[in-house]
Amino acid sequence: MNRAEEQAQQQWEREQECLKQRLVEEDTDAWQTDPDFSGLKRVGGVDLSFIKGDEINACAQLVVLSYPQLEVQYEVSEMVNLSAPYIAGFLAFREAPPLLQLLQRLEKEQPSLMPQVLFVDGNGLFHYREFGLACHLGVLSDLPCVGVAKNLLQVQGVSKTDEHLSQISSLKKAGDTFPLTAASGRTLGQALRSSGSSTKPVYVSVGHRISLATAVRLTLSCCRYRVPEPIRQADIRSREYLRTHFPPASSD
Repeated sequence: MNRAEEQAQQQWEREQECLKQRLVEEDTDAWQTDPDFSGLKRVGGVDLSFIKGDEINACAQLVVLSYPQLEVQYEVSEMVNLSAPYIAGFLAFREAPPLLQLLQRLEKEQPSLMPQVLFVDGNGLFHYREFGLACHLGVLSDLPCVGVAKNLLQVQGVSKTDEHLSQISSLKKAGDTFPLTAASGRTLGQALRSSGSSTKPVYVSVGHRISLATAVRLTLSCCRYRVPEPIRQADIRSREYLRTHFPPASSD
C-alpha cells in the first residue's frame, strides 16, 4: 500500500465510523412486518459491471421493479469512472458514489418511482468491519437496504470449512437457511437457499432499516431464480449495456 492509499484508508476509517453511528438494523416500515409485504409496491436493485480487463471504467445500473409482479418499471445505465483505490474493507468508497447519484437523479426526476427497498449486489453487516456496501449505500440514501452476495466472503471467522459445506448440503428446499456467525458469536447474516433448482445459496445480510429475518423473507419472495430479481435484472442490463457500447475486439 502506497502513501496515498494509507491516507485514504485513514480518512475512510473515520468516515465509516461516523456512518456506522447512523445504521439501523431493525424494521422501520409497516410493510416489512406484514406477512405478505402488503404496501410494498417498488423494489430496487443496483449493480456495477466492468469492462473486461478494466478496473476503472464501469457501468452503474439502477432498476426498479413492481412488487410482487417483479416487472421492470424503470432502468438507467451510466458509465462511471472509479478513480478511488480499492482497499479491502472499504469497497463502498469506490462503488457507492455512482450508485447513490443514480438514486438521487431518480428521486429528483421521477420521485413516484423511488424504490421502497433496495437490493445491493454485495454485503451489508457481513463484512470485515460490519459495514459493507449495502450498509454504506443504505445509510447515505436512507433507504431500507438488503445485501445479497453470490459468493461467500470469508471473514469474521466464517470460511469454507467442511462444516460450512455440510451446512450448505443441509439446505434441502427453497427457504432453508443457516446463520453466518462471526467468531464473536454475533450473527451477521444468513445463507439462504433461494431456489429449489439451485443448490448454491446466496448470502443475505442487513444493509439498513430492515431486520435480518425480514431481509431473508423478502429476498426469497423476490427470487424467480437463485439471485433476487432486482439484482439479476440490474446485472443483465449493465452487462448488456457494456456489450452494446463496448463490444469485444474482433479476433480477426
